[in-house]
Amino acid sequence: MRGRVRRILAFFWHAWMAHAQAVLLRMPVRSNTVLYESFAGNGQLCNPEALFRELMRSSDLAHLRHIWVVNGHARTPQKSPRVRTVRYRSLGYFRALATSGYLVNNATFPPEFVKRPEQIYLNTWHGTPLKRMGYDMPNGAAESANTLRNFVSADYLLSQSPFMTKQMYELGYKLGGAFGGTVIEAGYPRVDRQFMTADERSAARELLERAGMDLRGRKIVLYAPTWTGPSFSAPEKNLLQLMRTVDELQAKLGDTEYVVLLKPHQIIGQGIVERGFTRLLSNDIPTNTVLGCTDVLITDFSSIFFDFLASDRPIVFYRPQETDAYLDQRGAYFAAEELPGAVSTSVEQVATAIVGADSDLAGQRRRAEWKQRFLPGDDGHAAGRVIDTVFRGIVDAHKSVAFERDSRTSLLLHLGSMNTNGITSSALNLLRAIDHRAFDVSVVFNRPSNAQQRDNQRKIDPRVRQFHRAGGMNGTLFDRLYRRFAEISGRDVVHTESTSQRRMWDNEWRRCFGATTFDRVIDFDGYGPFWATMLLHGPDARRSIWMHNQMDRERHRLIRGRERLKRSLGAVFGRYREFDALVSVSPSLARLNQLTLAERLGIEPERFVSARNVIDPLPIVEAAQHSVVESVGDPRPKWLSDLAHGTETTWFVTLGRFSTEKNQSRLIRAFATVHSESPATRLLLIGYGPLRVALERLIDELGITDSAYLVGPLENPFPLLGAADCFVLSSDYEGQPMVLMEAALLGLPIVTVAFSTVADALPVGSALIVDQTDDALAEGMRAFLSGAVGRPHVDVEEYAREAILEFDVATSGTGGRLP
Repeated sequence: MRGRVRRILAFFWHAWMAHAQAVLLRMPVRSNTVLYESFAGNGQLCNPEALFRELMRSSDLAHLRHIWVVNGHARTPQKSPRVRTVRYRSLGYFRALATSGYLVNNATFPPEFVKRPEQIYLNTWHGTPLKRMGYDMPNGAAESANTLRNFVSADYLLSQSPFMTKQMYELGYKLGGAFGGTVIEAGYPRVDRQFMTADERSAARELLERAGMDLRGRKIVLYAPTWTGPSFSAPEKNLLQLMRTVDELQAKLGDTEYVVLLKPHQIIGQGIVERGFTRLLSNDIPTNTVLGCTDVLITDFSSIFFDFLASDRPIVFYRPQETDAYLDQRGAYFAAEELPGAVSTSVEQVATAIVGADSDLAGQRRRAEWKQRFLPGDDGHAAGRVIDTVFRGIVDAHKSVAFERDSRTSLLLHLGSMNTNGITSSALNLLRAIDHRAFDVSVVFNRPSNAQQRDNQRKIDPRVRQFHRAGGMNGTLFDRLYRRFAEISGRDVVHTESTSQRRMWDNEWRRCFGATTFDRVIDFDGYGPFWATMLLHGPDARRSIWMHNQMDRERHRLIRGRERLKRSLGAVFGRYREFDALVSVSPSLARLNQLTLAERLGIEPERFVSARNVIDPLPIVEAAQHSVVESVGDPRPKWLSDLAHGTETTWFVTLGRFSTEKNQSRLIRAFATVHSESPATRLLLIGYGPLRVALERLIDELGITDSAYLVGPLENPFPLLGAADCFVLSSDYEGQPMVLMEAALLGLPIVTVAFSTVADALPVGSALIVDQTDDALAEGMRAFLSGAVGRPHVDVEEYAREAILEFDVATSGTGGRLP
């Protein structure tokens, strides 16, 4: 009951926030207001804080008003009539986010964020990466989805060096070809603090002493590790270890010459204070102020050492053996032996390295080389250069980088639900087979919410850029209700004829894709009115929508006794006129869709084209090599051993969703007839779906429970498919049934009924085609038993080349396989 109440409250909260966001996005942008956010409101920190200080000192920019985002722990910014704060994720926060003329962030704004054309967004990021970032991380596409969305929304990205520009932005986050703004290679404003006079350094030490640090004139050794724990919400174990390390190192060094201070990861620093730990530096003291008066830095994988290079002082890397697993999993851009400092695995080694740092001439040379390579613009004046570019419009005097326009054709494909089905399988095959030298490929789908979707997302070719849509549309309650009403009532063009509707959809496009543009936009799913509409609201592009089946029949298909697709596909039909190409997955299917829809919907027949689905044989063949027994989870059925060990029985198999159009009941009835004549036959139906219970009931009624079996869903059905003797398909209609090609790849003889698009499914002579009746299907199965149905012969490589060419032609508008 409590869970249901929470879900209801969450629904109304999200509905209210979406309404509020839409209202705020209609308010005028205040061009003289700057909004700053550091680490989701964790304080006045990092590059945004350095830019803020410089702007406050600039007399020619005194007209600007400043808003700082803070959470419950953050220190309040300096008191000034020009400065105020907003609480993170409050209504005031979202108002400031929607209406401030300048946006400055060192991380990411939340999923609700929509950057308006009148706003200027500077993303400073928070350090040159040592650890792998973006798509270079394990499953980086999912981990970096909101970061990518923020980056492509920005007008300016701040970079500390050409390495960061190339390795992190262009390659790590795949911004080459997607980011149309400017990368500013002007150094890091936060590093300006480290260029201190002797008096400024003394003042910084006094600041530390007022904060409770017992310096007593000793050299400062700063231990600044990154966060390697499993969760920010439960940091106790990791933090206690950090404190023990500090105490042990202090004991090794003694209390006379050195004092060891701890600067933890900024996300958890406040948590340490709340738990009563001492001898640490909180977020209230700027990190780079501390670095300016630090004598020796100790870190592990944190990018803080790049900043410290500006100080020309020793760096020691402390990596105990227990961090090896973290490094192996996350990865780094540089090996340990390349780093500009001693690498130690024990506290004793760290202490030795600190004491001997001044005599380490090789280490000093390496630090100088790294400083020249990674901090070419850090000279104490970076903030002024960044402000020149962003706020004063002086771009010629300082280094600005624009990624070269990619010569490849840029594609955006919507992949659908990412559930395991024929559309997802075809999309994954296409993404692997397409020529990535000719195409810059991006895909979009709703953020995966279950294990099946996440597993399929991880199968996407790593060369593909992924946009994960998170959250919902920002629209007023009226606009969203009106949108639903328009879908139900069949009002096709409401998304463009109404100003408020058009604005809602345009905002959603910008929320998902920022300023990214594409040459071709493709709804590869073709079943959802939301995506069919949203993909029409980007910048000019060639737009195509896929038709994976006889769409008019699909609209009236019964699912659990109801025409559940009637309304949604009706809304999709209403968008067809706005797409340049309607792409069926076979020529005969294109003909059928043209005959049933073109005249009724007022669409020119030439827009109905075709492109067959691509198949990738290697994963299928490899998957079929897995153990038959292990492909089915526990408890394992008794029949599995019979199939796995090749007894004297003959196995017919089919694979597909248990739904009306697949008509597995026809196959079960036909098999019952064949089995009564040939008792050594078996039937295996692999799949899942709403008709499972009905099919099980039919098997029971026909008295064949000891010879006909249902199994699924299975993560890998191919071992079972490959172990069978003959594949049988009994569908009423299909688009392009890739399961026939999969069966052919595994060398299975094929018997199929004569649905309308069967001629395009396989090369002529590759299958026995029979009428769509129980008797004809039974006769086809008898033909296999008598040896009259041979194994198919398919040139998969030639088929794949043709299918990719058809995809290119259909989506480019240069023709296509016409009906």
